[in-house]
Amino acid sequence: MESQVITVGLDGSPESRAAAQWAADEADRKQAVLRLLHAWILLAAEAPDTPPDRDQNAAARQLVDQVANEVRARHPHLQIMEDLVGSEAEAALLRAAEESRMVVLGSRALAPWESFALGDISLAVVGRAEVPVVLVRGGGHKEPPRPPSADAAPAVTEPRVVVGVSLNGPCEPLLAFAFDAAASRDLPLHVVHGRSLPVNAYVPWGIEAEVAGEAVAEAEAKLRETVLPWQERFPGVPVRLTVLPESPTRAMVQAVPGAELLAVGRRRHRAFLAPRVGPVAHAAIHHVRCPVAVVAHD
Repeated sequence: MESQVITVGLDGSPESRAAAQWAADEADRKQAVLRLLHAWILLAAEAPDTPPDRDQNAAARQLVDQVANEVRARHPHLQIMEDLVGSEAEAALLRAAEESRMVVLGSRALAPWESFALGDISLAVVGRAEVPVVLVRGGGHKEPPRPPSADAAPAVTEPRVVVGVSLNGPCEPLLAFAFDAAASRDLPLHVVHGRSLPVNAYVPWGIEAEVAGEAVAEAEAKLRETVLPWQERFPGVPVRLTVLPESPTRAMVQAVPGAELLAVGRRRHRAFLAPRVGPVAHAAIHHVRCPVAVVAHD
């Protein structure tokens, strides 16, 4: 049975507060319990009757209480768990993930040298949690539109959920998450696949149109076949399929502007010494400004 708890990690940053509001909206949609988790290795073990003036954890309690009050102002009937944990944040979040349907974290990374609001912890949790991990920026829940360029794919401006699909293996949990997210928001789902062109598509004067067209058509057919069972399970979700003759990362970057949520996959079993997070998820985590859900799958 799927857990009915959505856990959000708090560290006091504006991004973690934005993550808490996003998680509260999601918990309200799913009729789930919201867990506000603040972990600090120096959290003191104190007796329940400790006087307030001697409470070494007063600042931590105040943080969680403030966020809980902010959430209740928007969702007065939402069930909230306030959880203070005396542990390293990474370990606490991974333990909480085992009891949650998703984990939500704040992130302020918009350039390669910037880190997450929770530091390297976010990337570690993304790479190890079995449940979806959603990273939320501060200051808005939608990927802003970008200026059009001459070689860009036609822009899709409608609010929607975007999911990047690789077609290199099964990705059922990713599609399940994406369709459910679109259905619960009453939004269309934009399924995107980037297909790098074969070597013989490149000729001295550019790209051989016929070879490129065949590669894209083949990918479109496979994408329709992959998505069809989920369209049958979610008949009320409008679906748009897009195959771009680009690398998967470039395709994702082109497709995501205007999106309310981006879902990307993470392979559970990657080659020895390979990063736990693949290049598409890594690029989305660091550069996409709408909430990004990273979903583990085989």
